[in-house]
Order: sequence, then structure tokens, then C-alpha cells
Amino acid sequence: MKKNLLPLTMGGFGIGMTEFVMMGILPDLARTLDISIPVAGHLISAYALGVVLGAPLLVAIAGNYPPKKILLGLMAMFTVFNLLSSFAPSYEIMLITRLLSGLPHGAFFGVGAVVASRLAAKGKEAQSISMMFAGLTVANIVGVPLGTYIGHELSWRLTFVVIGVVGLITLAGIYKLLPDMPVVGQTNLRKDLKLFTYAEPWLILGITAIGTGGLFAWFSYIAPLLTEVAHFRADQITWILVLAGIGMAVGNLLSGMVADRVSPIKATMLFLGLMAVSLIVVYYVSPFKLPILAMTFVTGAISFSLGAPIQILMIRASNGSEMLASSVTQAGFNIGNALGAFLGGLPIAAGLGYASPQWVGAGLATAGLLLGVVLYIRQQNVSSPTVDVDMPEEVLA
Repeated sequence: MKKNLLPLTMGGFGIGMTEFVMMGILPDLARTLDISIPVAGHLISAYALGVVLGAPLLVAIAGNYPPKKILLGLMAMFTVFNLLSSFAPSYEIMLITRLLSGLPHGAFFGVGAVVASRLAAKGKEAQSISMMFAGLTVANIVGVPLGTYIGHELSWRLTFVVIGVVGLITLAGIYKLLPDMPVVGQTNLRKDLKLFTYAEPWLILGITAIGTGGLFAWFSYIAPLLTEVAHFRADQITWILVLAGIGMAVGNLLSGMVADRVSPIKATMLFLGLMAVSLIVVYYVSPFKLPILAMTFVTGAISFSLGAPIQILMIRASNGSEMLASSVTQAGFNIGNALGAFLGGLPIAAGLGYASPQWVGAGLATAGLLLGVVLYIRQQNVSSPTVDVDMPEEVLA
């Protein structure tokens, strides 16, 4: 790995830790703030809302600044708001700090993806971007279990202090290791918003939000799947989640190489198809311990293989608004998070069991694949990555 990619990897680690550790410390936080666990769950939604709002907004505001300065500002926000979370005296204040903590998430990954692609050797852009997302996967292997342990054994407030320290280390790394890069063309909000008048970015956003919903239909309910269907003990879940995290790390690294070899759209279609198949397999093997462990690793690997190729797709479809486009993709991932969790919960509520979300996930992945086929056909029928025409009404519908 190039050393100037290390700050992006470290930033991905911190962001992954603050996003996913909430699932582990939710009972501790609910007890301290004297709220129910369902109410505490709103803190997860607040963070996701912050990502969706902040991704396009912050990039649009800061678009005329050099990428290094933007990343420094975003990571400073991340650090301050996570440290403030550690001091939150009430649920209402915590809700605000979690919303604000989510604001820089999508923008950091969006701008970071553009920076990583510029730092890459020609033909290695996807691999370079995957190095940034590697931090996110390592967070699931190391950071989330560590933060959960600290939250259980000491205090969830110390967990956010640790995240703040990660933010400070990332700030130092960006300042010392990331090279200065010029602004590529002046931009303004009106020019950037033209991105949304083209069909291709909307198709990619649809692939992201719907297709990756398959991942979250599986991952959102993995704990009850493992305890109620596979009959693992509750104290074994953390280590099984580490296994999923290792799979995510492996899949993320492999996806960059695949996307650079076969083109991002072909890689995206391949991984969405594999995700649909793997989730169906999960459904059938879920009562059996060894097979479900194997599929936890495999499904984790497949699910996180989508990040790099989708980012490259959106950057190439940006029509000069690459930082905004790349950031919007991160909003799409978080829409997929909400969509997969909501739709995956419906069959459980209907009494179909904790394995039933796998069918929802497979359906979402297949729908994303079909959108990928539409995008692939469009790309085959035009001579440039984007078509400078108004979006067809059927796409908007």
C-alpha cells in the first residue's frame, strides 16, 4: 500500500467504528440515558440521516477547495462531534451529536475515493479505492469488538473517546502524508446539480440503494439468525461477526482487482448476482452451524466487494462533478441500509422466522442486478461514459 493512502484507510477505520459500534453498545447506552432500546435505536437512524444529508451538502459547499483541505475539515468535524457524543448528558443531546457525526461520513468517502483514484497508477483505480474501504472492513474486525468490549466493561463514553483519538490520528496523517492536489476546474452548486439531470448517475444510485439493500437485509438480522435458527450462544456472536468482518476485508481487496480487470459495471453485476445466490444458500444452511459459519464469511466477502466498483462507476459518470457524485454514492449505501433493514424485518413481523430476510435480500440484490444490466446496455450503446441528454421519464418513474 502507498503510504499516502494510509490516512484514507485510517479515516475509513474510524468511520466504520463509529457507525457499527452502536449496535454493540446500544443496551449500555439505553441504560445510562434511561431510555428503551427501541428509542436508543433512533440514534442509529440519526447517524444514517446525517450521512444522507451531509454527503451532497458538504461537498457542494466545499467543492472549490483543494481535496486535502476538504478532508482535513471533514475529519475535524468527525473528531469533534464524536468527542461531544462522549459527554452527551441526555438522549436529546446524543441524538443531535449522532446526526452531526454522520454529516462528514459520506463526504469523506466520496472525496477520499476521488483522491485515491488520482493517486493510483493507470488501470489500478479500483484497487486504490479499495485500500480506503479496507479501513471500514478492519473496523468490523478490530474496532467494533474493541469498542463494544470497552462499552460493556468500562463505559460507552470511553468508546467515543477512542473514536475521537482515531480521528486525531487521521487528521495528523492527512496533514503529513496526503499530497496537495489542485482543484480540477471551478465548480458551483448549479453546475454540480446538473449531475442529477443525467440518467446514468440515477441508475448507479438505484443499483447502490436497492442492490446493497440485500447486504443489510442479511446483516441487520444476523444476530437472531445465529442464535434462534443456528442455535449459537449469545456470547459467541461477537466472534462470528469478526469472521464476517474478515470476509468483508478479503472481498474488499479482491473486488478492486476484479473491477480493474473486467470493468466496474461487469464487476458490479457479478457481485450482485453472487450476493443473491449466497443469501439463498444462507437461508437453506442456516440451521447447521458449520455451513452457516462458512456462509457468514462468504456472504461478508461478496457484500463488501461492491464498494470499489460502484465508486468508480459513479466517478466516471460524474460529468465534472466527481466529488459530489462519489459522495452521493455513500448516501445511496445508507439508503440501502435503511431499506434492507426495514424490508427484511417485514417477514419476521409476519411470523416467517429469522431466516426469512434472506429472500428479501436476494430479491433486492436481483433488482440491483437488473438495473446493472440496464446500465450495461446503455454503456454499450453510447460512445462516452455519460449521455448529455435529459433523463428519460421512465427512469424518473
